[in-house]
Amino acid sequence: MFLAAKSLIEFIRRSKKTILLIVIVSSLTLIISMFVSMWLSSYHNTSFPSFGIIRVIGVEAYGGDIRASPDGQQYLDWGTLYPGTVANNSFYIKSQSNLPVKLNLSVSNFIFKNSLGENVTVAPPISEPLKITWNYNNMRLNPSESVYVTLSLTVSSDVAFLTYVIDNKVKEFAFDINIKALPAD
Repeated sequence: MFLAAKSLIEFIRRSKKTILLIVIVSSLTLIISMFVSMWLSSYHNTSFPSFGIIRVIGVEAYGGDIRASPDGQQYLDWGTLYPGTVANNSFYIKSQSNLPVKLNLSVSNFIFKNSLGENVTVAPPISEPLKITWNYNNMRLNPSESVYVTLSLTVSSDVAFLTYVIDNKVKEFAFDINIKALPAD
């Protein structure tokens, strides 16, 4: 045991420059990694709560993940989203028409708010910072018939959009989800 300790001490004496170099390089690597991680986290940890107000024409939306505000407005709470993530919300749509219809989905009135709760007036630098899709397959909906749909919201991870979010201190966003009954073919 004593011999092993003695040879370890001898090894350290002979290799102290090499050991010092390893310690310095390791420390610098950790410090640089920490700063790079902090810089990248400003992009990757960007998150914001979001809401989608539901507007319908010729149909009724109800149940599932739909919530109602105190003033009776229906909305979907997408939760806190991160760039590149997808969030889903599901609910029923019931035809209010006397004729068979097909459904049309669109979004409008995107509003981005900064950390002070003010609307950001600068438009996003990309055409589709948020993309909404659904699993509705264009089937005919007969009078008073209901269908259960799932909407998926994807937040862009495009660097230009992330820079926009950070530069404008975007902390939340909202938009209108428009679901309209159109005459079936």
